[in-house]
Amino acid sequence: MQETLVDYRETYSFQPVDSFSASRLSDAPTLEQVLQVAERLRAAEPQYRYLCTLDDVNQSCYTRGHALEDERLTFDYDYDDLDLDDPESVRAYESRRLAHVVAQLQDPQLQQAWESLPGTLYVNADDIAALAAMNRDPQRVLDQVVYVQRVPVPEDNLLIAGMVNGYFSADWDVFQNHAIIRRLEERHGYRFFGIGAAWLGFIRPQAPGADEARRLVADLTELYDVQDDEQGEAAPAWHELAQAVQASKVLLLGYAEDFAAILE
Repeated sequence: MQETLVDYRETYSFQPVDSFSASRLSDAPTLEQVLQVAERLRAAEPQYRYLCTLDDVNQSCYTRGHALEDERLTFDYDYDDLDLDDPESVRAYESRRLAHVVAQLQDPQLQQAWESLPGTLYVNADDIAALAAMNRDPQRVLDQVVYVQRVPVPEDNLLIAGMVNGYFSADWDVFQNHAIIRRLEERHGYRFFGIGAAWLGFIRPQAPGADEARRLVADLTELYDVQDDEQGEAAPAWHELAQAVQASKVLLLGYAEDFAAILE
């Protein structure tokens, strides 16, 4: 792995995600290395929170731009004041945008309830098998390049404001993903740490025990509402997922319609 510290005021041979990029990890970093870098940065600057990119960083950045066009996220801004050649001007704009997304995610009128989520993402038994497979080998969720983002938000669940995604109509959008993040934090002790083009990443201080894993999988079975005629086929994969999560502090969940494609 090669690490390049990123300063938004500097120029590089690569294009960072945005002015909040803190570190670029290249040459196929391992998940353990990524988490170690994020933890090192958290310890050095505890006033910030850190978000890691996961699968397909280029696609993530592309769909993020479209996801931000959601009418719930747009805001008034005098674009005559935005100079794309001035890093401070770009930083001011991106800071304003981040603050607006955070405020929208905290708005009770816009927040989604957990109970509203089942059935909103079409999944079949193969998708549940993909969840189990990814959590057996979580390294597969990473791209060849990973960015660690330094995001000034007050709570870990609001980190998703730093990488809004869920653009396509069949995906869970940022408000639905935020509901999932809150549920996993409040009920299961998982902290949100990463997002890619199709997957969300969570971590907890230690792997769940058997009872905790059963409660988690019960929630996920409700969330990923497999159609009745495929529930029997999906049952072994749910069991495999329960076993996989007991072996790792990390939990990976797909949120895009084609989240299983990464494993093909």
